[in-house]
Amino acid sequence: MKFKEKNIQILLVIITVLMTIFRFLLNEKGRTSPDSIRFMRFANVFPTIDNTTTPLGYPLSIRFFTIFGFDEFWSSKIVGLTALAAILIFTYRKNFFFREALIVCSLFSFVSIFSFTMSEALILPFVVWFLYISSQIISGNLKKAKAVFYLSLSLILLYNIRYSALFIIGGTGLFGLVFMKRKYASVFIISGIIGGIFVVLYKFLFIDYFNENYVKDFLEIGLHPTSKLLKELFFGLCTTFNPFIHMSDPNGGIINYGIYGLGAFSILFMIFLFVKTKLSETEVFFIFIGFFGIICSFFIQYFYSVNAIDYRLLVPFSTPLWLLYCRKAFQIYGLKTYAAGFLSLCSGLFFTLLSRGNYLENRREIKSFLVNEKLDKKPIKFYLETMEDLEKIQVAELISTVNANVELTFKPQDTLRKNTLTRYKVLQKIKIDKNKYQ
Repeated sequence: MKFKEKNIQILLVIITVLMTIFRFLLNEKGRTSPDSIRFMRFANVFPTIDNTTTPLGYPLSIRFFTIFGFDEFWSSKIVGLTALAAILIFTYRKNFFFREALIVCSLFSFVSIFSFTMSEALILPFVVWFLYISSQIISGNLKKAKAVFYLSLSLILLYNIRYSALFIIGGTGLFGLVFMKRKYASVFIISGIIGGIFVVLYKFLFIDYFNENYVKDFLEIGLHPTSKLLKELFFGLCTTFNPFIHMSDPNGGIINYGIYGLGAFSILFMIFLFVKTKLSETEVFFIFIGFFGIICSFFIQYFYSVNAIDYRLLVPFSTPLWLLYCRKAFQIYGLKTYAAGFLSLCSGLFFTLLSRGNYLENRREIKSFLVNEKLDKKPIKFYLETMEDLEKIQVAELISTVNANVELTFKPQDTLRKNTLTRYKVLQKIKIDKNKYQ
C-alpha cells in the first residue's frame, strides 16, 4: 500500500510541476497582471525604493534570482516553483500534512498561484511554516521563549511578504485570548502583540519615510455598498473552494451556475466534515485562522481599496482550511482522495488549452520591437487612460516581462516623449498572439 501511494505521490508531483510551467507558457502574457509590473520594476530598480504599496519580501526574492543571470520575469517564475518545492519538501521532512499539502498544491487554483508573478506564491510556504510552528506550540513541543521567538518571527516574515498577513497576526493574538485557559495561550498573545508592534514600527519607519500619504491615499470610508460586497464574497468563496475551476465567466451565463454551485457544495461538505468529525486543538486553530482571515478580508473592503474577493486574495487563509479539508477526506476515503488532485489538474489542462496563448512567441515579438526602438535597456512609460482598460494594459504587462523598468502613466503629455509607449504604437508594428477567452 505504501509503495503504491508513493508512486501516486511522485506522479502527482511531476504533473503539478509541469502544469505550473504550462500555465504561464501557454498564456499570452506569461501569467502577469498590472501588479506584476510594479513587482518586477521594484526588483529591477532596487535598492531604490520604488513604492510602498507592497512589502519588500516578494520583489527582493525576484531580485535574488537575478543574481544568477535571469531577468525579472523568469526570476518570478523560479520564485513560484521554489515556493511549490519548499512546501512539499518541508511538509515531507517534517511529516506535517504532506499528503494533504500535495493535493492542495495540485489544485488548479494553487497551480495558477504558483505560475503567477504575484506575491501569493511566496507567502504560501511561510503560511505552512507558520501553521507548523503553531501546531508545535499547541502540542507542547515548543515552549516559552523559544516558542514566542519562532512564532513572532513567522508572523513578521509573513507581513514582509503581504500586508494581509496583518489578519494572521490579529488572528494569532485573538486565538490566545479566546483560549486563555490553555497553557499555550500566552505564547499566541505575546507573539500577536510583537507582530502588532512590528506592523506599527514598519508603518512609521518604512512606509511613512518613503510615502507619508500612503495610508491617507488608500483609506476611504464607504467604498462599496454591503449588497455588492456580500455578493462578491459569495462568488469569491465559491470559486476559492471549487476544487476544479477557480474563475467564472465575467459576462455571466449558465456555466457560472455550475461553477458557483460546485463551489457552494464543496463549502457545505467541508463544514459537514468539520462538524461531524472530532477536531484536535491544532485543527481548531487552522479553522480559526482561516475563518478570521476571510472575515477580515471582507470587512477591510469598507475602507481600503482592494480587488473583489477571489481565490488569490484569500489563498493565505484558505490554505489551512484546504489542508484540514483534505485530511478529513483522507480519513474517510483513503487513497481515493488523490483523485481530487488528478481531476483538478485535468480540468486545469483543459482550461489552459482552451484559453491558450503563446507567451514565448509574444516575448520574441516584444523583444524585437524594444530592440528596434532602442528601449530594451531604458526606462519605459506606458500611457493608459484608465487602469480599467484591461486590453491596453495587457501590452504593458507583456513589455514588462522583457524590460521590467516599465511605469504606467495617465498623463497625455507623456505620450510626446520618445520613451513613452501606447498600445497603438506597439501593435502598429507587431502582432501579438491572443486567446479569445479573456
